[in-house]
Amino acid sequence: MTDINAKCLEVFPNWLRTLDEDVQALLDVLKNPAAGTEARKSLAGGINYLFKSLDLIPDGIDDIGYLDDAFVVRLAAKNAMDADMGNVGEAITKLGRLANDADFIKEFLEGDLYNRLEKYVRDLRKGAARGRTVDEIVENESVLGELAGEVGIFIKEYKSPGFSKDEKNLIKLRAFLEAKLPK
Repeated sequence: MTDINAKCLEVFPNWLRTLDEDVQALLDVLKNPAAGTEARKSLAGGINYLFKSLDLIPDGIDDIGYLDDAFVVRLAAKNAMDADMGNVGEAITKLGRLANDADFIKEFLEGDLYNRLEKYVRDLRKGAARGRTVDEIVENESVLGELAGEVGIFIKEYKSPGFSKDEKNLIKLRAFLEAKLPK
């Protein structure tokens, strides 16, 4: 087993365990009007993706489906940190930790697959889920409030799926992303 795979088998279960808290960290900055618009769009795209993913996760692959979400959350945080964050106070600490995890994802996915994921997450700013576009979330307080309510429900109901520390799961995860991400 490679060193990166051994690390992933230790780290990924933690990412699954904290997914609800991580999404809350994105929402905290998204709701802060002091954050820059581009940063907020990155965060809104990441959260919107979660809900699109929740609507599509097939039974039996919750662990891989939620890890996909954990990757997107971290890359959305990275994109937000790369934009004008404005003065968002202490929320930047949690967001910065998530953004720093992007390097780990890059090491795990390597080359083209990581680049495809990074582009996909950047393009989420143009997307929509559950009838909400990213622009509507950022520009309309009631739409943001509706999203925040759904995040609250997700957090309340989320149960971290098990993730077997078997290298085969990492192969499945890479294959899932390889098939899912546009080339």
